[in-house]
Formats: sequence, structure tokens, C-alpha cells
Amino acid sequence: MTDRRNFIKQVAAAGIVSSMPSVLFSQEKSKQNMIWANLIHLSYNMWEDTVPPKYKDENYNCTTCQEAREWAHGYRPSLTFDESVWNALLNEMAAAGMNMVIIDLGDAIQYESHPEIAVKNAWKPEKLRSELVKMRKMGLEPIPKLNFATTHGFWLGKYARMVSSEPYYDVCRDLISEVIALFDHPRFFHLGMDEETAAHQANRNYAVIRQNDLWWGDLYFYISEVEKNGVRPWIWSDYAWHKPDVFFRKMPKSVLQSNWYYGSDFNLKTLKEPNKTYVKLYNDLETYGYDQVPTGSNHSVAENFESTVDYCKKVIDPSRLSGFMTAPWRPTLAPCLDRHKEAIAQVARAMKKFNS
Repeated sequence: MTDRRNFIKQVAAAGIVSSMPSVLFSQEKSKQNMIWANLIHLSYNMWEDTVPPKYKDENYNCTTCQEAREWAHGYRPSLTFDESVWNALLNEMAAAGMNMVIIDLGDAIQYESHPEIAVKNAWKPEKLRSELVKMRKMGLEPIPKLNFATTHGFWLGKYARMVSSEPYYDVCRDLISEVIALFDHPRFFHLGMDEETAAHQANRNYAVIRQNDLWWGDLYFYISEVEKNGVRPWIWSDYAWHKPDVFFRKMPKSVLQSNWYYGSDFNLKTLKEPNKTYVKLYNDLETYGYDQVPTGSNHSVAENFESTVDYCKKVIDPSRLSGFMTAPWRPTLAPCLDRHKEAIAQVARAMKKFNS
């Protein structure tokens, strides 16, 4: 039960774990390789609760990646995923020397604890397990992601309208526990938690924004559920763009951080807001001693990922630079295959330069 008493306990627990990385994670980091990760969406029900009239047809023939992205962006009752594209990308990543895949699961799994969440054609747990085994044999470490930000929570179905209630906490607890078991207790669990603002929900029929202690209390709840299973939580860091003082006072050091910026200019002397804040957060997270996996993308400009690696290698101490992630932000569908391959090629080039 997450009442006021338990919220205080969660805050206290967060204070304890904030001092843990040097003890709990230092040995882990000394043994692991630098992370070179790709974010792939098994579920794409993360953004909109409506569908534009043009894309009402579930069988709409998308001929370009842009069309595929727009078509998949609205909530779909069936899985928007092409397994042949998935397999091609796994092969590309392995060949490029990448070593991690963050899988956005959402409603794409027929969870045993909550099968009512799954969309049509969602994978059965045994299918997911077999894919995880295959990935590990290819040298790719699978990491689960369930985004619990209200902005990206449509995959939760009816529970997305029960945020911060007892039924909601029960469902989240069940899902986190089940996913950790499915992944055989992975090193990390990505909790999302990005973009929970009014601006990001302006076009939604149903908007939910947690603020202040409610946001932090729910975050501590997710963190606690992950850490009690011996897994390290991982989140997007953009809350710090808006409320840096609160973020650096309350964010536990045990939580792995991924800031992102998708532009081409990294010069803090010439950058204008808000891009200056986005880039500067890499420096600030380093100043406050957080472990980071900076995230670049070919979402906006092709050169971003390699520039992200160049910049962060200069400003983040090697002891806290856990690796890098690319996030193409495109559905795993055939029209976007080349876009995904482009992102992987960018990582390959950046890896070669980083290790030279």
C-alpha cells in the first residue's frame, strides 16, 4: 500500500540506495564491457490515444517509414511489429559488435499476471523467452523496458486511467516482478519516466500529469520493486531539464541515467535554449556523480549519435560512463528497416572511433 507512511519509507529507502553504487555496482562495472545498446519497440502503443482519420484502417499499406511511424503512433489493438525486421536488426547489431538491446515491451506480451493488457498477436511468454535465449547466444544482452510515464502509458490499457491508485500499484508490481523473472533477473530494468508534462499531452483525449511528491513517490515505488529483485533501475533523465534542484536532491545514485539530445550542435557557448539545457545535463549528471548511458539518435539528424559519443567521452569520467544507446524512435516495421540499419551503422562507426 502506497499511503503517506509508505511514501516516507520509500523516500528513506531512496536515500539509502543513493549511497550504494560505490559498494554494490563498482565491481559490476569493472567486469562489464562498455554498453553499446539499441532501443527496439516490440510494442508501439506509447504515444497517442487516438488515430488520425487517414490511418483508421488497421491494414493501411504504409509505403514509407514516415507513414509507418504515423500509422503506428496512434493506439493499435493489434501488435505493430514485423518479426522479419526484428531478426534482421538482431543480425545487424551482432555483426556491428553491439552488445545490448533494450526492448520496449508494453502490451506486446501476454503477461500471465495480467493477460488483459495484451494486444492481439502479442507474444506468449515462452516466445519471449526463446527470443531472449537467441539474443544472448548472439552476444546481445536483452534488457526490459516498461515505460511508466503517464505520457507513454497507453499500453497499460484500462490501468492507464488508474494511475497512483491501489489497483494501479498492484498491476505495476506484478508486471515488474513477472518481467524480471522472464528476463532471468537482468542487470537493468528501464522504467522510462520521460516527458510527463502538459505540453507532451496536449493532443491526448485523456491526459495525466503527476507532480511533486506524487511523481517522486511513484518513482520510488518502481525503483523499490526493481531493486528488491536485485536489478538496477534505469530511467530517462529529462525531469532534470525542468527541475534540476529537486532532481539532484531526490534522485538516488543507484538509478542509471540516460539523458538525450538529438541535435548536431554541442557547443554550450553558442547553443540556445532549450538545447543548451539538454546538452548541459550530461555535464551536470557527471558533476553530481551519476552513472550514465547517454542516448543519441538518427531521429532528427544523421550525425547526432557520433557527435553524442564524442562529446560525452570528453565530459564524463570513464568510471561513470557506462556506455551509449541509440534510439531510432521508429516502429519495427518493414518500411523503417533502412532507418534502423542506418542507426546501427552510426553506432558501429562511433564504436570504432571510441576504441581507437
